[in-house]
Amino acid sequence: MYKTHADHQITFFDFNQSCGMQLDMKNQWVLAAARIPWAKLEEKYAEMFPSKTGCPAKPLRMALGSLILQKYLGVSDRKLVAAIAENPYYQYFIGLNAFQKECPFRAPSLVAFRRRLDCDFLQEANEVYLSAAEPTQEHRREQPQKQDGASAENVGTAILDATCSPSNIKYPQDFELLNTAREKLEKIIDRMHKESHPFQKPRTYRRIARKEYLALAKSKKRTAKKIRRVIRKQLGYVLRDLGYIERYLSSGCTLLENEMALLETICKLYEQQKYMFDNKTHRVQDRIVSLSQPYIRPIVRGKAKAPVEFGAKYDVSIDEKGHARLEKIQFDSYNESTIFQDAIERYKERNGHYPERVLVDQIYRTRANRAYCKEHGIRMSGPRLGRPSKAEKTETTKTEYRDNADRIEVERFFSREKRVSGGGLIMTKLDVTTLGSIALSVFVANILATPAAAFFVLYFAEAEEISTTAHYFAIQDAA
Repeated sequence: MYKTHADHQITFFDFNQSCGMQLDMKNQWVLAAARIPWAKLEEKYAEMFPSKTGCPAKPLRMALGSLILQKYLGVSDRKLVAAIAENPYYQYFIGLNAFQKECPFRAPSLVAFRRRLDCDFLQEANEVYLSAAEPTQEHRREQPQKQDGASAENVGTAILDATCSPSNIKYPQDFELLNTAREKLEKIIDRMHKESHPFQKPRTYRRIARKEYLALAKSKKRTAKKIRRVIRKQLGYVLRDLGYIERYLSSGCTLLENEMALLETICKLYEQQKYMFDNKTHRVQDRIVSLSQPYIRPIVRGKAKAPVEFGAKYDVSIDEKGHARLEKIQFDSYNESTIFQDAIERYKERNGHYPERVLVDQIYRTRANRAYCKEHGIRMSGPRLGRPSKAEKTETTKTEYRDNADRIEVERFFSREKRVSGGGLIMTKLDVTTLGSIALSVFVANILATPAAAFFVLYFAEAEEISTTAHYFAIQDAA
């Protein structure tokens, strides 16, 4: 059940504090609350609650605002609850009418907030927000100008690039994954035997297996021969435990709901490890790198710091206003060039025209994408195919330099999103919440980058006749 709060959303002047204190109107959370169109987002949020009975859910501003605060602060659920109870600006941001000494919700409620506000909803919220947002400070004075060779209907610039947000998992090693699988299978066997033991408890050789694992884990030099020997033994232990569990199941024992998913993951892990061991390779399709998060895949990035990252891969597009949007996000690795044409078509749906130029790196410059840009009069960054003539050489060098300088904008956004907006390390454990956490990082980065839009003026127009945001600050500075 949900009760709509759009008709009585609080404004800055509705928030009351004790002892006659007043919030600073220039505080970043006061300004951020004015940027977000809460009423429009609440209409979409109310559609998630078709039932008219039951306990009313928390308002959207409280749910989404608390997740935005958590992303920016980078704290746990309990620390966020404590921070909201201490800070009046945080309480104003999540929509409270007055300062109170306790947080209006407990830490477990944040889990429900993250599951409910999934990736699809946050992408829609980001689109609603950007539809009325002003250009960022760096793009405020930039006006789209025509470039040579562009179609008369094409205006603006689109930047496209991909990155990966790593999840908080331990670095995967084959012998360690097998040892973890063995320990979890032993717990399942112990639980089944304790509840129903139709026969004598089988021997699992857990002490010997643990000793062999620690001998390799603590060794300073891990040769390939030692690693293969330990993997071979761990594979035997896992296969034996799987046989014991099958024997228990055939005798009438049942698995718990979480054990069924875990057993399926372990079976798939055993098949992959056995295939790689027999074929002496380290590559397999849909490789499992974490038993607790089996949906995570290794993403080869080729960076100097981390050649391989373990998390979700996604593409982000940035327009001439500096607004960022998620174009595609998934855990399995994919070729970025396959989403190029869809991203440009979505650009046309939003703006009514194709961009004048598209700034991308080399992986997007396939022949199919080049032909697509030529057909629609779009100039793609980078050198053309073939040897350039002497007359075009100088002009091409200047154009490439300008395109490379402008393409840095997407790298700046990735840096801001990962350092400030919580996209650098994803702490959530479910696949739904992990994708939603990344979408929320993009949303928060847009909120912190864009200035106050028309919503800011509406919030403060009740007290004085204020026409623009600059007019409001001029009044405050004069006072």
